Amino acid sequence: MFGLHLSGQRPLLLVGMVAFAFAVTLSAGLVLGAGILLYRWGAARGPVAALAVPIAAGSAAVAGGLALGLRRLSSIIVTVALAFLGGTLGPVAAGSAAATLAPAAVVPVPAPAVWPTPHQENSRIDGFALSTTVALVTGATTDYSAVRVVEKVLTSAGVTRILRATDQEPPPAATVIVWVGGPSENVASARELGVLGIAGSAGLAAEGYVLGIGRGADGQARVVLAGVDTTGTFYAAQTLRQLVVAQRGRSWLPGVSIRDWPATPLRGVVEGFYGPPWSTADRLSQLDFLASTKQNVYVYSPKDDPYLRGQWRQPYPPAQLAVIRQLVDRAIADHVQLTYALSPGLSVCYGRDADQQALVDKLQSIWDIGVRSFAIPLDDISYTRWNCSQDAARFGTGGAAAGQAQALLLNRVQRDFIDTHPTAHRLAMVPTEFSGVGDSPYKAALRTHLDPSVIVEWTGGGIVPASITVAQAGQARQVFGHDILVWDNYPVNDYAPQRLFLGPYTGRDPRITEHVVGVTVNPMIESEPSKIAEFTSGAFLWNPTTYEATAAWLAGLHHLGGPAWQALRVFAENSSSSILNSAESPTMTPLIAGFWKAYESGADVADTAAALSSYFGDMAAAPGQLQAGMDDAAFLAEAQPWLNKLGLYGRAGQTAVDLLVARRSGDWRTFRRDGLRLEQLRNQVAAMPQVVAPGVLDAFIARATSASS
Repeated sequence: MFGLHLSGQRPLLLVGMVAFAFAVTLSAGLVLGAGILLYRWGAARGPVAALAVPIAAGSAAVAGGLALGLRRLSSIIVTVALAFLGGTLGPVAAGSAAATLAPAAVVPVPAPAVWPTPHQENSRIDGFALSTTVALVTGATTDYSAVRVVEKVLTSAGVTRILRATDQEPPPAATVIVWVGGPSENVASARELGVLGIAGSAGLAAEGYVLGIGRGADGQARVVLAGVDTTGTFYAAQTLRQLVVAQRGRSWLPGVSIRDWPATPLRGVVEGFYGPPWSTADRLSQLDFLASTKQNVYVYSPKDDPYLRGQWRQPYPPAQLAVIRQLVDRAIADHVQLTYALSPGLSVCYGRDADQQALVDKLQSIWDIGVRSFAIPLDDISYTRWNCSQDAARFGTGGAAAGQAQALLLNRVQRDFIDTHPTAHRLAMVPTEFSGVGDSPYKAALRTHLDPSVIVEWTGGGIVPASITVAQAGQARQVFGHDILVWDNYPVNDYAPQRLFLGPYTGRDPRITEHVVGVTVNPMIESEPSKIAEFTSGAFLWNPTTYEATAAWLAGLHHLGGPAWQALRVFAENSSSSILNSAESPTMTPLIAGFWKAYESGADVADTAAALSSYFGDMAAAPGQLQAGMDDAAFLAEAQPWLNKLGLYGRAGQTAVDLLVARRSGDWRTFRRDGLRLEQLRNQVAAMPQVVAPGVLDAFIARATSASS
């Protein structure tokens, strides 16, 4: 009965039965009221009128009994209707504060879209409005971060009082009760899911969760968040955050049953680009963003951290170590695995015991501040040149020699560090040959000599591949002989710093997750704008089978842009092309094509010119709209040069359209004025090195200038 989809005539049946009950009650009330009025009239008049008194009294008594019976009948009708539809309002349990609700309190509220898209989601009709007082039941080991998210959701929704209780005592009397924690955290959650007719979290993959919102047969409004582990409970809280609906001046929770889990174990970002590093504020913001989008990996690998590369043997100064500790603490709270990636390849002597021990000692110093995940990148180095004569004498030359030497170093780290720290995550490495699927002596050496528990990172068929197929992922697993973690070089822009890559994550076969342990995307130098692509990659990796790039991209714009999301869309879609997808400016490009078709055929251009000019106006207005409506000062600061150019392009585009229309109509005064204005705007645009809408806007303005000359 519970968790039924809304379909067919069931909602209409509910409305009809409630309306009938209301009409019955109203009729009974009218009969009773008439009897009482007749009685009072007769009592106030003489003997003749008094004859009406016993008649009226009898009528009132009969009507009163009838009204009471009909009111009870109407209550039964409402209850039966709700029970039939999966939202039973039964008798209030002893000690419960759940009062009988009016029919309007159970009007179904559609659930908003949840991102990433859940694997299983069923609508129910027993949602409810949140009251100002809510009870919150937790266990001794319920995830603290999940509880904090739930508390923030409730207070943001207008809850002013939260009554707290443990799973070892009866819950406090409250109209709405929230249970947080799966079976390992809260012993009551499985029982409460059962009351809602929802299966528990048993059998789900790691980080999976069940979320139930609705009423049981006792009429009690319930919210149950049950993770298969603490991270799963935290992700259930992130889903709850997206389900609150503002309607009729109140905050509502829709009736829903969600059973969800990640398809890919490792999902996140690797800060592995060249160029100006992110600030600590950038990294903290990234960790919070990853948490909100159910991503669980952040790899600390900035190329210009000297203590990661050039000075890898040296310990961090205390102040810098404290900064990394701050990141570690935030990552733990956000359920993000912070991976420290140490890159010794520029100077390490692979066979020297002192260097091997120095590597272990450096990792230990990072372990001591709370890091539990480590990687050894050996990319962007040459294996045809040794850093010490000892390696040349011991290993010889060529790719096979390099593979053996690297395996020796990594095996020492595995044996003397990872294996001696039981709570350490699996060690990962980035090979010198990090792309392609063809075999080589180097890959064969890693396949043969490297400890099988080490994860190998791989960028795909190329350094920045347009696509990654399931066949390539399988071949990579075979050729390296180890589990594969994809280091995906999108939306990284260190090779094109004049560009922002703001399009969605595409070109990756959904089935690659069957052959890899995870994917980390390499973001842009600009941290905040990177989140547009990261939102979509996170959605893909959570549920690749239902992933739709455009829908995820639009959801990401809503998430980041808030009320200014439409202006953010105009900005992002004019920097959407990349190696992954060559299509640029998907809204503007057909508008330009339609305008030129009408203009060059001699047809009336009024409509096409108006449409194109209107879009150019949107471009010109977008920077100001984002400044006014987007609550992300860091995004606006990082994107400002590109926003400025977008605005100039919008003004130049409008001027170009006006110029061509004036030429067509013979308005030579306007034509001369707009010609001068367009030349000035073109000069301003040309002076800005940032690239916006490559191959589209400059081409249109140049063609307009040529056509009007």
